[in-house]
Amino acid sequence: MNLGSPIKRRPTRQIHVGSVPVGGDAPIAVQSMTNTETTDVDATVAQIEKLEAAGADIVRVSAPSLEAAEAFGQIRKRVQVPLVADIHYDYRIALKVIEYGVDCVRINPGNIGSDDRVRSVVSACRDNGVPIRIGVNAGSLGKRLLKKYDNEPCAEAMVESAMHHIDILDRLDFQNFKISLKASDIFMTVEAYRALATQIDNPFHLGITEAGGLRSGTVKSAIGLGMLLMDGIGDTLRVSLAADPVEEVKVGFDILKSLRLRTRGINFVACPSCSRQNFDVIGTMNELERRLEDVTVPLDVAVIGCVVNGPGEALKADLGVTGSNHQSVLYREGKPSERLDNESIADHLERVIRARIEDKVRAEEARAASLIARG
Repeated sequence: MNLGSPIKRRPTRQIHVGSVPVGGDAPIAVQSMTNTETTDVDATVAQIEKLEAAGADIVRVSAPSLEAAEAFGQIRKRVQVPLVADIHYDYRIALKVIEYGVDCVRINPGNIGSDDRVRSVVSACRDNGVPIRIGVNAGSLGKRLLKKYDNEPCAEAMVESAMHHIDILDRLDFQNFKISLKASDIFMTVEAYRALATQIDNPFHLGITEAGGLRSGTVKSAIGLGMLLMDGIGDTLRVSLAADPVEEVKVGFDILKSLRLRTRGINFVACPSCSRQNFDVIGTMNELERRLEDVTVPLDVAVIGCVVNGPGEALKADLGVTGSNHQSVLYREGKPSERLDNESIADHLERVIRARIEDKVRAEEARAASLIARG
């Protein structure tokens, strides 16, 4: 029973990172980044495949050397998901990964040397349909800018840095780019994005950089990205965690699902539990989340331990459980359907969920077949 989001997104021009549209009316893309040694091709490919299985739309891979660029060429041949190469300073690396079929290069044109070098990278991107991501980071602003702003990073300095790189691309008549303005400070990040959003219509890549560990980084990212997304700002995002990159993808989708901007997998509504609960809500939820991680079909499921809020939440869900003595009540589409033994709710609900998903998939396949048959 997913409802559309009330958020009105900022109008932006659309670019394509491989097969993934970014900006315009495209869904907000979720990204992550590998943390393996890029030169370890097998390990990097394995991690990319895990990220893709978790739902990552785009994966970024660091290419700090020409040796890493050569490894990137092998990686590109073995995976399907669009890849962004993360490059700093050395324009030769950019040219090499473009040759090897990269889908986007993260490189700041003002940091790669002479006009000829910049022009060669932009020309290669233009000829191969490869967009550029300008990436401004509060932790790596130039000395000139820092001196101008009292040797402290700030939103104004970040925006000025961004416009410096944008002006270079404008002079070369290259608009196939997206941009990020990341800081570890939420307020600085939000201020910078809001300010730049009034000046350009290129798509934005969102992130709170170096946000922290799994718990603290998730909280910080949810607050910062949530503020921007509520403003309608953001076309693609990465949640930067000192954790398994797969967790970044999960958190990214959870943020978007909470704002009704993306639907992927099960949206669980669950009570925190109290002495009114008639079954083990926390244990049941842990089991369901573990068992159903593979589910990608959108579904709203409410798991509530008592009758105080259970029926109301069940009204809004595809499936809902309301706790009751000995046997709890399963709701389908808001209506009581059957009773469940309180000791085996996870088992029963998993079966019901998977059956519902199979029905949804069959219905979608039938609809697609009907459209094809009608031409």
